[in-house]
Amino acid sequence: MKHAKSKKRASSKADAQAFHGARDAEKLRARVAWMYYVEQRRQNDIADILSIGRVTVVRLLAEARSRNEVQITLSGDLSEITALERELEATFGLEEAVVAPMTVAGDNPIPVISAATGAFLSRTVKSGMRFGVGWGGTLYGSLPYIHSQSLDDFRVISLLGGIIQARRFNPAEFAWQFAEIFQGEGFLIPAPAIVDSEETRRSLLERCGIDSIFDMAASLDAVLLSVGGLKATTTTFKVGYLNNVERASLKSAGAVGDLLFHFFDKNGDIVDHEINQRVMSVGIDVIRNTPLKIMASGGPEKVLALLGSMKLCAPNVLITDEQTAISMLKKATA
Repeated sequence: MKHAKSKKRASSKADAQAFHGARDAEKLRARVAWMYYVEQRRQNDIADILSIGRVTVVRLLAEARSRNEVQITLSGDLSEITALERELEATFGLEEAVVAPMTVAGDNPIPVISAATGAFLSRTVKSGMRFGVGWGGTLYGSLPYIHSQSLDDFRVISLLGGIIQARRFNPAEFAWQFAEIFQGEGFLIPAPAIVDSEETRRSLLERCGIDSIFDMAASLDAVLLSVGGLKATTTTFKVGYLNNVERASLKSAGAVGDLLFHFFDKNGDIVDHEINQRVMSVGIDVIRNTPLKIMASGGPEKVLALLGSMKLCAPNVLITDEQTAISMLKKATA
């Protein structure tokens, strides 16, 4: 009898070890596939980073494909990522956090955040929605990852004006392409994002019919946003919306970032700066009142801006990368 019990315990232990081994293999397979297909790393680099052999990398990629875990996104799960998502939700009162794996700190986070954003939008956007959109490199990069479909009565409203030059990161261009993916209607603000004076802004709203677009924004179902930082490499400054003198002035006023060119401080309060009176974009109060608010952004230069934006507009959904999520949680609990 004792011998039988001993054999049963040994069998249970072996089963448990096999189960945990399978889970570890699944996590490793998911990370290898993400690094290869989304982070676009070479197989040799993946092997070096994870301290495994290149043959193992090749085998894991083949297994991921055979198990149908590799599409544009991964169906495999990473437990450490799930833990980060739950902690973000609890800390910032989010309905959902989506954390894109990014193995090496210092890498460009935009590709992985864009991929995760595209996957989220593909399962979220529905017929009959009124969808407001912001702009930026992260949002523009999500377009190839969104599954194209034909939706009925779907409208996209750009939340801010554009720029004169034809650029990839023009807010109007992103809004238009986003609408095209779902064969919906696009509505743009036919004005610069930042005008020369508060008087010009008022005149455009009152005399040029632009207020009709702002009225549409008052009844949105969802908004898709990204925050900008104050570094010179941030899209806002890189494409020439604002110059370095204005950037220094905003920093002196306490700004850590912007949302639709509304510049705010680390506490989520709009700073006292004249630029905030010249912005041709939908107001923050409208954003706050939208039922579904999706924030997609990341990178070390945007951590403070993201923390401030959690208070400024209280998003329901945050889509970011692994390293940014860790930094946000450290600063929030410090």
